[in-house]
Amino acid sequence: MKKRSLWGTRFASCSTMLLLGGMAHAQTTPDDAPTPAQLESLQKEIAERAKQLEAMKRVLTERADTIRELRNTVDNEMLAHKRGGQAEVGAGATPGNSATGARAAAAASSATQINSTAQAQQTPSETPPQAVAPQDTQQGQAALGEQQGESAAGAEQPVGNPPERDTRPPAIAPIFDQPGVLTPVGKIVVEPSFQYSYSYGDSVSLVGYTVIPAILVGLIDVRDIRTSTYISAFAFRYGITKRLEIEAKVPYVSASSNTISHEVFTGTAVDSAFTANGSGLGDVEATLRYQLNYGSEKMPYFIGWLRYKSNTGRDPFQVVTDCVTRCVGNATGTGLPLSMPTGTGFQAIQPGITWLFPTEPAVLFGGFSYMHNFARDNVYRNVLAGQQEFLGKIAPGDMFEFNFGMGLAINENASFSIGYDQSIIWPTKQNGETIAGSVRITQGTLLVGYSYRFNNRYTLNLSVGAGVTRDTPDLTVTVRLPITF
Repeated sequence: MKKRSLWGTRFASCSTMLLLGGMAHAQTTPDDAPTPAQLESLQKEIAERAKQLEAMKRVLTERADTIRELRNTVDNEMLAHKRGGQAEVGAGATPGNSATGARAAAAASSATQINSTAQAQQTPSETPPQAVAPQDTQQGQAALGEQQGESAAGAEQPVGNPPERDTRPPAIAPIFDQPGVLTPVGKIVVEPSFQYSYSYGDSVSLVGYTVIPAILVGLIDVRDIRTSTYISAFAFRYGITKRLEIEAKVPYVSASSNTISHEVFTGTAVDSAFTANGSGLGDVEATLRYQLNYGSEKMPYFIGWLRYKSNTGRDPFQVVTDCVTRCVGNATGTGLPLSMPTGTGFQAIQPGITWLFPTEPAVLFGGFSYMHNFARDNVYRNVLAGQQEFLGKIAPGDMFEFNFGMGLAINENASFSIGYDQSIIWPTKQNGETIAGSVRITQGTLLVGYSYRFNNRYTLNLSVGAGVTRDTPDLTVTVRLPITF
């Protein structure tokens, strides 16, 4: 408003000076006074020039308002650029504001063109218009030049480096053993976890022989087995590079098994219960993970990993087994371990691939792996009375595993995942021959997971698994609390 009032005052003063100058000239030089026709023509020309100047004034006022409006926008874009933005301010700032940059350039070009047109229309004999118009237009040009100079300076002298693009896969609520997001370089993650699993199974054992298909001579043994396993573990992860991390996991296992047995045809209908417990260090693991590529909207993230499992836990052959008579085929005894093992007793190596594919609004993920168990020679089993039974060479079956799932971010802190995991385990061999009763096993688990991030250091993960095959634990609950240092 102040600029409009100032320009209106200047043009009024200009018109007054023109009229007074003409009158003074007429009074001081009566001999050279113009004729009435010349005065009328001069007045018309002055009126026409005044209209042109008034139009120019309105245009310049509009351009000044536009420049003032764009100055704030350009200043914000220059600030973003100086903070490390990737767009050039002088070229139209960020891609989202390219139209704004084009408008600023158009405004500057239009103002310059108007000034050039005004100067071209003025003649040397028109002294009053020349005394006013260039002054106002030069101010507009000065404002535009100052604005363009600031933009050019911001474009030519950025401060700092642009922020690096996050090339890590998106975070999801973890429901599988292998995480999908690697540890940042130089960071250490300590992840305490607790897992509870419960399984129930029943079996019917026929010990004897049949004379005809309808008559059994011998023993029918019906058993119900309920097993609860508690695993407390600490995992330590370290980011070696942006794409490489190493992990070590130390578990502590506590297990309890309750077996109810009912032997038919023994002269009694009383069920017998047998309980076994065990706790101690489990099998320590070490894993190396490497991000194979940088994913995009059309290409998933692929993470390759190699896991080594030791046999530091107490294996099934070290615990004492009630196998004095049952192991040789008689009908007495339990044939069960007196305590529970805490490890598998075999070393294993497991390579695998994990993939994540971001697609709004969800993240698809999955993986597959193959675990090879190394055979053991000269294996002995401990039985009652301090005796040992020679078993020879034991080769547990290998395992192929695959899984897939979908993760969905509820908000910036909470996420939800659902998935399915399946493992196929081949039969166990003894001295090169498949053990009687050992068959291929398929384990399938349906998993649901939740994750909540308290801050940049603490995240709580919870997953629940339900077994969908008879060989799979019926229930698995896992709680993890990764802490970043």
